[in-house]
Formats: sequence, structure tokens, C-alpha cells
Amino acid sequence: MEALGARLARAREAIGRVIFGQQAVIEQSLVTLLSGGHVLLVGVPGLGKTKLVETLGVVLGLDARRVQFTPDLMPADILGSEVLEEDAHGRRSFRFLRGPVFCQLLMADEINRASPRTQSALLQAMQERRVAVGGEIHALPAPFHVLATQNPIEQEGTYPLPEAQLDRFLLEVEVPYPDEAAERAMLLATTGAREAQPVQAMTGPELIAAQALIRRIPVGEQVLDAILRLVRGARPEVSGLEAVRRHLAWGPGPRAAQALMLATRARAVLDGRLAPSVDDVAALAEPVLRHRMALTFTARADGVRIADVIETLKGQIG
Repeated sequence: MEALGARLARAREAIGRVIFGQQAVIEQSLVTLLSGGHVLLVGVPGLGKTKLVETLGVVLGLDARRVQFTPDLMPADILGSEVLEEDAHGRRSFRFLRGPVFCQLLMADEINRASPRTQSALLQAMQERRVAVGGEIHALPAPFHVLATQNPIEQEGTYPLPEAQLDRFLLEVEVPYPDEAAERAMLLATTGAREAQPVQAMTGPELIAAQALIRRIPVGEQVLDAILRLVRGARPEVSGLEAVRRHLAWGPGPRAAQALMLATRARAVLDGRLAPSVDDVAALAEPVLRHRMALTFTARADGVRIADVIETLKGQIG
């Protein structure tokens, strides 16, 4: 555990040399990868979302690929396709050409710009770590993570992600503007003759070992109860909170509780602790639940936000 803590500390430091003013985003991204999940990064252009993914690939020693999602992107452009080849003897056979999804860290840039058909091509890959092409199953490398980005302000010509695919993302991470001190440091570091480059601090096998260790960390009854109260309390059909019943059209499923179980353990390890606490549950409530709930029309008309409902829920977990 001490060795893992030291490696993670080096990784955070290496990322922090390149990404400025986004400590919470870095933490939540590492929590997602340690939990073995996928992350959706939401923020306006120019906040370093793409740079963060590229840096994570280098620092963690992962084979990283990038796909720029556009309306004309087809599923085969992501998964790969079969081509008919003829050998020297005139015999013909099909050969599978692997697409960019066959990597350890896939960046799906502006994922909501692709058509639903192309978006759905990632569903099996994200959930099962394998793809089916031409009746054949092809396993993806391990570890395999999708880090997708989404622009929240320009929605013309975009296709909102369906709930089934949103649920595949362990966390939805909001990328905010940096504060003044961080932006000053960014200007000095990125506009000079030399720009800081990320350095490798971990390897793929070490990340897999860390993910296995995360799953063996015990979770106390108090934390387990907090997770259940939070997730079940966000379902309008069974919630005891009037605000939830009045403002939410639907709430999170069991995958949200699974995400919290893993993410709270990962956050504890990042902080050098051997067990998660209720504070970890509260800190991760919003990125875990935000994309797994929907407001009613009346709530949106009244200016209610998902964050407001989550704050009410966090008050119930003690």
C-alpha cells in the first residue's frame, strides 16, 4: 500500500506540472481510472480537457489514442472493419483491421457530435471490454478506459448521449475555469521557449494491480449505509424527500451505488488512507449522480438544478 501511495503521489505531481488549476479534476480522473471506469469531462473549450487526457496517458504509461467525433464518423471508424484480401495464390480471405478503440486509453473528443449509431458503438466496448465485428468477438487491451469530452455550451448539431451510455461513465467531471493564480502560472509555463512535458510515473500493469487492490479495501457499515441512503434517496418512487419526489423525473440505478463503492475506496487511497469515509461519499456524490438523474419539466422551469437536489441528498447521509 505504501508503494502504491508513493507511485500515485508521483503521478499526481507529474500531472500537476502540466495541468494548472484543476486539482479536483485531476483527482476525480485518477479516481475513475483506479476504479477501472470511464469518465466524461464536461467544460467549455480551452480548459485543458484534451491536454489532461494526453498527460494521463503518458504519466500512467498507457497506449493512448484519440478520436475526434464528428457527425460523419461511422462505427467502423472506431471499432475497425474487415477487408477482403487476396494472397499470392489467388485465395481470398477476410482480415480484421483494428480501429483506434484497441488501446488502453481512448479519448473520445466531443463525443456528443457523433450520431447515435456511432455513439452506441462504444456501449459494448465500455461495458464488456470487447467488441463484435463480423460475428467475431475481439477482446480489448487491459486496462481499457474511455475518457470522453463534451462541450456544454454549443449544442447546435450535437446528439445528446442516451441515458444508457451516460450510465456507463463512472463519473461526470465538470472542468471549471482556473483561478487567477493558476492561470498566471499557466501563461508563464506555456508561452515560453520551453514547455513542461509529462513524465511517466506508472505502468499499465501497475495500474491493473492498483485496481485489484482497490477492490480489496474494506468498506465500513457506516459508509455502506451512506451510499445506500444517497442512491436510494435519489429515486423519486421510493425517496422520503419531498424535494426529490417533486423535482426528479427519474433517479440513479444500482450502477451508481457500485460506482460510489469503488470511487470512495480509490479516493481514500489517493489521500493515503486505508479505508473510505462518509466524507468521501459526500465529495463524490455529485460527479457520480449528476448524469444519472433527470429533472422534471416543472423543476427546470422553476430554475432548480441537479446540484441543488444533490445537496439536499447529501444532508441525509450524516
